[in-house]
Amino acid sequence: MAMKLSIVVPVFNEEESLDELFNRSLNALERITPSFELILVNDGSSDNSLEIIKAFHEKDKRYKVIDLSRNFGHQSAVLAGISHASGEYVGVMDADLQDPPELFQEFLDKAMKDGFDVVYGVRKKRKEGWLKKMGYLLYYRLLTRIANLDLPLDSGDFCLMHRRVVDEILSMPEQSLYIRGIRHWVGFRQVGLPYDRPERFAGDTKYSFRALFKLAYDGIFSFSDFPIRFMGQIGTLTIIISLLYTIFILSKKLIWGDIIEGFTTLILAIFFFGGVQLLSISILGEYISRTYDESRKRPLFIVKETLL
Repeated sequence: MAMKLSIVVPVFNEEESLDELFNRSLNALERITPSFELILVNDGSSDNSLEIIKAFHEKDKRYKVIDLSRNFGHQSAVLAGISHASGEYVGVMDADLQDPPELFQEFLDKAMKDGFDVVYGVRKKRKEGWLKKMGYLLYYRLLTRIANLDLPLDSGDFCLMHRRVVDEILSMPEQSLYIRGIRHWVGFRQVGLPYDRPERFAGDTKYSFRALFKLAYDGIFSFSDFPIRFMGQIGTLTIIISLLYTIFILSKKLIWGDIIEGFTTLILAIFFFGGVQLLSISILGEYISRTYDESRKRPLFIVKETLL
């Protein structure tokens, strides 16, 4: 029996790209195996995306549809898709065709011939604007330096995973999802394959700066205790500066008989220490808030309808 391959595609307002996605994915996946399923997860689209992907299901039952009850976000949509995947290998790609479906053949060859459990795409070139490029460049390198694991640079959710990796990811449904980080954290044999990331086939990006910032924020707070350690270092440095300044004031009083006066200096010191304290409380509150979210155990997505 042919090996079964599952590909998960989150869909959010991508009606302009979906016909091309259907044609290219069908051609690419049939070359690999006739026994595949492509799971399209409608993440609360407000355009005609849901109707279009339902039509795909009517044309070819290998195209499955999961309709979420509202927009839960890209990472939750990915999780919803892989939780319904049944393949021996499970892939993840975006609907905008910036992740070429033709690369799954290379991913699978690398996984099966060389025994890798995860093969992920590494972007050689990006087609985004310079501001986003710079943001991605700085973020991935910052996260690699401060995270508690060695995350691969310039890699996203575009990947192919063995079933045992998927099962491990599904066993720990964290509230603050950062799937590419969880994927790397579970271990097993992983390798990256470089590729040129093309421009979107059509439409505009659905990842706003706010959404990208939240994803980066989740990555830092989910896989690093650096923020809280950094505030400890700031506090230590503040104490040292305060002690040195106190020694300077006392020396000036005892040796030269005068003391520095100044209302401005006092106000600046109060604002500085107050800012440090408020920032420290904010960071502590973030970790406490995430602990609270985990304890509530709310579902990360709600499925309204499935066509499997």
